[in-house]
Amino acid sequence: MSKEVFLTNEEEQEIVAAISMAEKETSGEIRVHIEKTTSKVPYDRALEVFEELKMHQTDLKNGVLIYLAVDDKTFVICGDKGIHDIVGDDFWESTKNAMAGQFKNGNFKQGLIDGIVKAGNKLSTYFPYEAGDTNELSNEISKG
Repeated sequence: MSKEVFLTNEEEQEIVAAISMAEKETSGEIRVHIEKTTSKVPYDRALEVFEELKMHQTDLKNGVLIYLAVDDKTFVICGDKGIHDIVGDDFWESTKNAMAGQFKNGNFKQGLIDGIVKAGNKLSTYFPYEAGDTNELSNEISKG
């Protein structure tokens, strides 16, 4: 992995576009948060970011966060209570494994997009888009 840039601006825009596409089919919300490192347990830090991004405030509790600590080479994908209670740990684990396969080959953009598409498909199954749904959270990548 190049030390200069984890994702180019173009790659970031492709990821934002993937989030927008996934969210067209669901009332769910997907966010990606990238930071260099964390001194906390990655899952605990992901939950903290989830709160900071106000992801717990979606009406149906159906936010999904993909959290990456780049220099630590670690990432977490987690969902709010509404989606987690339906899909359970197996879904998060299989999504994480699919993403990890891409990450191991240096395909960070594709790994993120694969995770977004998988989460979006699952969200659209249980939380389909309905007329009047609003985008409750930004699709932009947040950074720490």
